[in-house]
Amino acid sequence: MSKEEQLLVALRRVIRAIDLRSKQLSRDIGLTGPQLMIMQNIAKKPGIMVREIADSINLSAATVTNILDRLETRELTTRIRSTTDKRRVGVFLTTQGETILETAPRPLQDHFIERFSQLKEWEQSQLVSTMQRIASMMDADGIDAAPVLEVGNI
Repeated sequence: MSKEEQLLVALRRVIRAIDLRSKQLSRDIGLTGPQLMIMQNIAKKPGIMVREIADSINLSAATVTNILDRLETRELTTRIRSTTDKRRVGVFLTTQGETILETAPRPLQDHFIERFSQLKEWEQSQLVSTMQRIASMMDADGIDAAPVLEVGNI
């Protein structure tokens, strides 16, 4: 197999692993990776603002708002306007949201980050540089992306 084919196979395996994990997460708890990350952020800081969530996971506030709309429809989160400052709206997990979060598997990126952090600094830098180069070669370096290993629409 040529070097190009070996690289394409490796990329396809990564994409496939992400796809399989995404489907498993959806099947097991009915959440997407980004939904789970948002819920984890809310659990860490009840009353967190949408902008804070967006900043912490590198998504736009509009995207986070859309995801929160879906979570609220499922009664997993709730938004409560501050009584002292009407401009501030805090996000909280509902009891049902807390229950789902307790039983949720770790997101794939958590597993990846754990293993990545065990590499030496030079290996980490090399991998980052290589992946940035691959993204550029695929004309994907300008695409807005969150640090979420998830396929499909966020």
